[in-house]
Amino acid sequence: MRDIGLIASLVSAVLIYWARIAELKKRREVERGTVRENLTLRLFVAVGSLMLVGSIGEQLWLRKPFSPVWFAAGWLAAVISFVLRRRAIQELGKMWSLHVEIRERHQLVRTGPYRWVRHPAYSSMILELAALGLLLHSSYTSLLVAVLFVPTLVARIRLEERALCEKIPGYSEYRRATPALVPYKLPGTLAS
Repeated sequence: MRDIGLIASLVSAVLIYWARIAELKKRREVERGTVRENLTLRLFVAVGSLMLVGSIGEQLWLRKPFSPVWFAAGWLAAVISFVLRRRAIQELGKMWSLHVEIRERHQLVRTGPYRWVRHPAYSSMILELAALGLLLHSSYTSLLVAVLFVPTLVARIRLEERALCEKIPGYSEYRRATPALVPYKLPGTLAS
């Protein structure tokens, strides 16, 4: 059972990572804008890669026992992550970007997951990293990745929100009414 569980966990983690990279490379019909920053995207990919490789290494080195509960929780986090990210991409439509990129006709979106959080794609990234950690029982790697990921995420959100506040009327009010990453309250009066 242990070997089957280990193989299932390893294959699952690689499939989740592969699906995420494939999604990053997918061509989308988007409106081009001014890219204000793209270093954080590279850092996000590096941190995700570190999470995969480090988690696999940690699992192979420490040989933690397979847990069906952790395995199921990992897959649940992964599925929620992908659904959330796809909904976010769908709601933004031609405004979607992997970079901090502002378009000439940029508009505030308050529908779908944007009713609940300002940055659902980043929330999905957190869930995805958690999924890999849960699938492979990688507590040490998860801690290291969190130390690297959190400052990168905070910097990215600050850059993006500064650009959005400059460009989009009403974004400051939306920002005050809607949580950044975790939907801890009902959608505010700005939600439609």
